[in-house]
Amino acid sequence: MRFAEPLIEVTFLRRYKRFLCDVRLADGTEMTVHCANSGSMKSCQPEGGRAWISDSKNPKRKLRYSLEAVEVDGARAMVNTARPNHFVEEAIADGTIAELAGYDRIRREVRYGSERSRIDLLLERGSAEAPDARCYVEVKNVTLGVGGGAALFPDAVTARGTKHLRELMGVVEAGDRAALVFCAGRTDTRWVGPADDIDPLYGETLRAAAAAGVEILAYRLELDPEQARLVARVPVRLDGLSGSASP
Repeated sequence: MRFAEPLIEVTFLRRYKRFLCDVRLADGTEMTVHCANSGSMKSCQPEGGRAWISDSKNPKRKLRYSLEAVEVDGARAMVNTARPNHFVEEAIADGTIAELAGYDRIRREVRYGSERSRIDLLLERGSAEAPDARCYVEVKNVTLGVGGGAALFPDAVTARGTKHLRELMGVVEAGDRAALVFCAGRTDTRWVGPADDIDPLYGETLRAAAAAGVEILAYRLELDPEQARLVARVPVRLDGLSGSASP
């Protein structure tokens, strides 16, 4: 997807109160921007490093600008977690994610499951009233880099993410198709896996979901100030790896 306007390069200063981030513009002006990321952003807080923000053009918004991406270890990482669903939807629609091709419709945020979750994307084939086939797609943004091209999820304990895996297993048990797509938001990603030392329950549940028939996919993001898109599938390693990289 192309951004409405090119992202603005800034210097990352600090992140605090989870949803706030201070940055410095090229002219030296410092300001606070919105940080749409509920995780820890471990390995993605490059104090004094390069970052990119977007302008909402909405003067009524309390924080007009939003943090979009940062540069870490020479790679760019998409940290705005409001974006990955759009990247994955576009990649399904244009055939990049070939494993999820062949559906007539993509619906967003549809309620499902015993725990009344909302699925990120629901793919359907056939009539809208009585689809012939459905695939429930959950999307997770992965930015925790630990070296060697490894990107791990999650970067903080996620009870919500574990609940989503249980819901996907329920979908498969009921006879529908379910997939978890890891949006590998670091441009240097070579493979994706669970961060077992951060959230062992999530890693355990992810392996159980894969064994139960939930399809686990990962696609790497390509990112520059003008656009971002998923470009290539990368392996998912379920054996896990330590997520002990420095913040």
